[in-house]
Amino acid sequence: MVQSLQPHASRLIPFNPPLDWQRMLDFFAARMTAGVEAVVDGVYMRNIDFKGRHGALTVELAPDGQHLLATAHGELSQYIDELIVPVSHMFDLYAEPQMIDKALSQDPWLASLVQRRPGLRVPGAFSGFELAVRTVVGQQVSVKGATTIVGRLVQRAGVQVSAGLHEQLAWRFPTPDALAQANLDKIGMPGKRVETLQRLAAAVASGELSLDVRHGDIGDLRQQLLAMPGIGPWTVEYIAMRAWRDPDAWPAADLVLMNLMTLQEPTLLRLPQHKVRAEAWKPWRAYAAMHIWNSAADAAGKQKGG
Repeated sequence: MVQSLQPHASRLIPFNPPLDWQRMLDFFAARMTAGVEAVVDGVYMRNIDFKGRHGALTVELAPDGQHLLATAHGELSQYIDELIVPVSHMFDLYAEPQMIDKALSQDPWLASLVQRRPGLRVPGAFSGFELAVRTVVGQQVSVKGATTIVGRLVQRAGVQVSAGLHEQLAWRFPTPDALAQANLDKIGMPGKRVETLQRLAAAVASGELSLDVRHGDIGDLRQQLLAMPGIGPWTVEYIAMRAWRDPDAWPAADLVLMNLMTLQEPTLLRLPQHKVRAEAWKPWRAYAAMHIWNSAADAAGKQKGG
């Protein structure tokens, strides 16, 4: 049951229609970090930290169908106006879907996918650090497996919330410093990946690395991450898609993308060939990836990819 965590403040946030809100919720629901975020009755909710304050955020489709309604609960309510930009990025509200869909529809295969899911967005992230943690954990494991491990990380290094907005929101995500110093023995990840994760957390905690795109150039951030042991192009491109809002990010080595592209064109047998094929979808390759992943989800009846 959702409770009214006082005080609270709400804002209506406009977007360019169409918006596939249900598919956005489905994506987050399949990847939500247990205890930190939840999707309940068409409402996305999560615990957040913002400017040193703690509270909760809820986002839902407004009754008019033309806005999202964002509500900040608790001491965060004083920052509701400043939260509009990060919320808009998280739900990709600055996108111009008619232009994107028209461009992708020049490709016959993508045209059929766009027709099925007009207004499909690239789900973002409230926290670049949180998304990066999720992505490193998700290297070479299933969506479900990554979700399970991230939930364990929260219980090892996060902060428990005593009086939350909802019974499912019982934790705050670990801070970079807490995760860097946590005992992650037997967490369910290979030792090398644990080292990568804690190296990343330590770099963010020290200020050496900022995963907030507003603090640096995307090209520089890409190179900085790629220089870290254990982080490859797939990880960087996935972070670029969702945390840095790069509309042309392309996680080329993603197995779901490669397999479905090969099903469409059996001559695509090697990664360089897949990369060349994807060139036709510039500058909207991140949206192409979402459409292809969602076609796999539709076929399997569940979320795949990412």
